[in-house]
Amino acid sequence: MPALRKTLLRYVDNLLHVRRAVQFEPVDDGGAGATDLQWTTRSGLEPGHYRACLRLQDGISPLSSERLHVRNLEGGWETTYLQFSTDRSNHAVADFFLPRGATTLKLSPRTPPVSFKSANLRRVGSVERYLMLVKTMGALALKNRGDIRRLGGYGVSLMRRKGIRGLVAHILYPKGEETPNGYSLWIETYDSLSEDQVAGIRAELADAQMQPRISLLLAICDPDVRHLRSAIDSVVTQIYGKWELCIAGVFSSHPEIRQVVDEYAAAHPNVRTVDDGIDDQVFRASNSALRLATGEWAAIIGQNDRLSPTALAEMVLAINRHPRAQLIYSDEDTLTESGDRKDPHFKPDFSLPLLQSHDFLHRLALHRTENIKSAGAWRSGFEGSENYDLNLRIVEGIDAGNICHVPKILYHSRESLSTSPRLESGLKALREHIGRLRLAAKAEFAKDAPCYRVRFDVPVPQPQVSLIIPTRDQAGLLRNCISSIIEKTEYDNYEIIVVDNGSVEAETLALFQELKDRFNVVVLPYKFPFNYSAINNFGVKNAKGSIIGLINNDIEVISPGWLTEMVSWASQPGIGCVGAKLYYGNGTIQHGGIILGINGIAGHAHKHFPGQHPGYFNRLKVHQNFSAVTGACLIVRKELFEKVGGLDETHLAVALNDVDFCLRLQEAGYANIWTPYAELYHLESVSRGSENNPQKKKRFEQEREFMLERWDLENDPYYSPNLTRTSEDFAPRVPEMR
Repeated sequence: MPALRKTLLRYVDNLLHVRRAVQFEPVDDGGAGATDLQWTTRSGLEPGHYRACLRLQDGISPLSSERLHVRNLEGGWETTYLQFSTDRSNHAVADFFLPRGATTLKLSPRTPPVSFKSANLRRVGSVERYLMLVKTMGALALKNRGDIRRLGGYGVSLMRRKGIRGLVAHILYPKGEETPNGYSLWIETYDSLSEDQVAGIRAELADAQMQPRISLLLAICDPDVRHLRSAIDSVVTQIYGKWELCIAGVFSSHPEIRQVVDEYAAAHPNVRTVDDGIDDQVFRASNSALRLATGEWAAIIGQNDRLSPTALAEMVLAINRHPRAQLIYSDEDTLTESGDRKDPHFKPDFSLPLLQSHDFLHRLALHRTENIKSAGAWRSGFEGSENYDLNLRIVEGIDAGNICHVPKILYHSRESLSTSPRLESGLKALREHIGRLRLAAKAEFAKDAPCYRVRFDVPVPQPQVSLIIPTRDQAGLLRNCISSIIEKTEYDNYEIIVVDNGSVEAETLALFQELKDRFNVVVLPYKFPFNYSAINNFGVKNAKGSIIGLINNDIEVISPGWLTEMVSWASQPGIGCVGAKLYYGNGTIQHGGIILGINGIAGHAHKHFPGQHPGYFNRLKVHQNFSAVTGACLIVRKELFEKVGGLDETHLAVALNDVDFCLRLQEAGYANIWTPYAELYHLESVSRGSENNPQKKKRFEQEREFMLERWDLENDPYYSPNLTRTSEDFAPRVPEMR
């Protein structure tokens, strides 16, 4: 009977499935030993519901929530998740929805190394799909029986917005159907205020000591009347009432617009209007609106965009929390033509290098009105980048500590009608900004992204850099590292110091002699037990250079200008550690900066993303501040290294010492920075080995506990509290439903 039952089930299974299976191609990660899976087609996969079926090698940990990168016909990448279930036979299965135009699928397990006996992908038939739906809905009902009303309400809301197909896809693939992952659930969980919550905000406003008037400036240039009404409605329905809306533009030649503007002005005394009667220049209309303003604070609202109902209330509460603030900005997202919200930009706290890369402040940006006027307001010649030009000029004159970030979605830009920044005029604004600051630098377009790059000059004469490379045997690894430095590095003035922690292999000892004889490499014996912090501190004490480079022996240079780039930043006043863009051997991202709080401690931003992926809002393509960068390739001035006492060899002998070192520099007032223009391979921890024996696990736990006691790792100023703390992919922070 069991055999007959299996045969019948297999027959039914074959009837239900649309068996269009394709094989994934393994992509080996030479650095970490992990295996990615990739499938590519020129014409694109048909959109629809798919199932990935993997058979893992024996001994491999079960897959769970794993990252899938999807490339479309235009070459852009999107990232989603596959929710795998793994049985006792090591068969892992995940179902997901694939949009139209996908040409490349790349599955990157988050817990390498992973290897597979087989892997395939196939479309799922409609009968099977709805059986899956029934099963999933039953499980959800059981799991959420204590909160079934909220679950049902969320389902009805989603069906109204997405239709029955959208509801089905969301239930079956809660983290994979919508882009970006889980945003609709984030909105439902964190951004759908109840009446009690709104009442709480009103009560907090009533108790606020400062209740300034806020002037919203609306420059009208041939708008869509429907969206103009929507924009104005979002202002007049604010729960904070002390505002004024200043509308300026050419109305005389647009009777319908004139009628709308007059209608709102008649109904609301705090709506003020002026007809420029000249032209449709945004800068001119913005300045005309500013002349109407009487508020202490002012912000631009786009003619097609919307404020959230609590936008001004949240800004006023921020003013009360930070009475010395000069500029306050919020997070934002995008409205589709149908009114759905997408693409949330959960921003970091203020980062000047990031602002010099693109106008990440964007909307909502609230300035003190006097600062706008004293900076000269909006200028001609910067069409499409008028606000970026203004933001740069204002930031130059205020302390960065008085720039405040409200980590809430308070602004919604209309997708198809919002004016896109013009890169040429933005570059002009950035170059003038550099000139006003008298920086020894030049600005240019960023590589492969609609952003900018500030390229600093290296001081003359070149400061000497001491590259410190700890090692123990592993001659092939060390030879590859040093050869790549010597053969590829454009920067001239550096020394290489190899700190030998007890090598015994003849090949390694012969290599040391060769390096000393041929390349004048310094080899220092360190005859004590392995202690990464102590080894590097020992190397620094013997370094001649004014700049220190901490380099792992499993590093390989990619870009010849890597050291020039890192030294140019390390030489800037106020800069602490400089980190590099590191890749695994298969070309995926190993390090894009360090995020605090990931899995309780820290993680590498964009880990395992495809090498050419732009990252979250182009953050893999631009300079930016991070709280920490990895010590696998880190450049810092020697005086700063010594000022904070170097690496902590007492409490952090092996792990997390780089994070601790960066945080001590940040605490001392120095900003750490990451650059995408210093590119190297990193075969992660090959030289150190794995943390798989009881002694090493105990040591790591002790170091972990020490970090948790010393630092507040839950709050990273350069990583939004709205983003996940369970992975490094910048997905919205959505809790599991209970």
